Amino acid sequence: MRVVCVAGARPNFMKVKPVMDALETGGCDVILVHTGQHYDPELSDVFFADLGIRRPDHFLGAGSGSHATQTCRVMTAFEPLLRQLRPDIVIVTGDVNSTLACALVTAKSGALLAHVEAGLRSRDWSMPEEVNRVVTDRVSDFLFAPSPDAVANLCAEGYRSDQIHLAGNVMVDTLLANLSRATSGDTLIRLGLTPGSYGLVTLHRPANVDDPAVLRPLLAALGEVARLCPLILPAHPRAAGALREGGLPADVRLIPPTGYLDFLALQAAARLVLTDSGGVQEETTVLGVPCLTLRESTERPITITEGTNRLAGLDPAAIVAAAREVLAAPPAPRVPALWDGKAGQRIAAVLMTGPLTGRPRPTAVASPDGPLVAAGAARMIEGVMLIGPVEDKRHIFYVVVCIKIGFAPRSVKRPV
Repeated sequence: MRVVCVAGARPNFMKVKPVMDALETGGCDVILVHTGQHYDPELSDVFFADLGIRRPDHFLGAGSGSHATQTCRVMTAFEPLLRQLRPDIVIVTGDVNSTLACALVTAKSGALLAHVEAGLRSRDWSMPEEVNRVVTDRVSDFLFAPSPDAVANLCAEGYRSDQIHLAGNVMVDTLLANLSRATSGDTLIRLGLTPGSYGLVTLHRPANVDDPAVLRPLLAALGEVARLCPLILPAHPRAAGALREGGLPADVRLIPPTGYLDFLALQAAARLVLTDSGGVQEETTVLGVPCLTLRESTERPITITEGTNRLAGLDPAAIVAAAREVLAAPPAPRVPALWDGKAGQRIAAVLMTGPLTGRPRPTAVASPDGPLVAAGAARMIEGVMLIGPVEDKRHIFYVVVCIKIGFAPRSVKRPV
């Protein structure tokens, strides 16, 4: 079986590495494609060495740009390569523009598509990543969910049960495989830090850092928190300049950008982490480190209900208050089920054991006499098919499809 694994940004490599390893162990021909969506030559060599991941077989060099420009560049570069490689399956991870671009090309190529980290929903349609997630899931043959809430989202949206697989979290696979290497290194010594003596900050989402009206209050809040607990913030020189222009408090210490192992070591020894990153919410949960998410929503609510994360929002007073509470009474460590370092193996097992030929494609439906979606029901009432979950405490949705005539519901909600 020939499998193409796609990665475009640094988190994608952390997610695809365990899947690649498991597939190659099983004898699959695995081809790694780097779209070049995020490519920093200063960090690239360190990052690949840290992860122990082999060099990509193909580099598309898409570069940066607007969402439309970047997606277009990846699609036009990936399409001829896919025709040349003729894989059985293409695996995309996460929710970046490369994920969406390669998913669309794959769906039209005839190859099967697998989405790792499927079903995550923030319910915030202003987030480009939310659009990418929803569209990628829609055209995927295999939906590998990291947590039960993601499975519930997919069921509520009407996906077939044969598409959905609760696999666990592949980022956790990479974290657990590298944790001892990270914590046994000299990261803290080089930075003059001691365990539990500092807080760690990451800020990278455009919605937070590109708008001065949002960034300045955030930085002011960080300054208040830094008086309670010294803060460090890894930032590329270009980003560091923008942060200083935005009013970065003197109490927040900027450090150069870090490789994967150094950043993992910093997280593991932090007293508190403040972030707008989705992946960091997951990593801090596994590490048992308190996390405050500087956003109004999260696509990873399980890190709140079954982890150490707390949604602090963007209001400066609320952020400082949350930091005071967490520093005074840290949450007890807890980790969701199946975040055990074996997600990549579960994904590979599904792809390698299931028949590939004759498989129903993403928009196929089951027989009217059989189940249509997991935890759902379908019935015909005077030419109208009601499709959706019968009982779900959080999501009671019904999609009404008129067989004889078409009409729009009186109340129309956003897609997710």
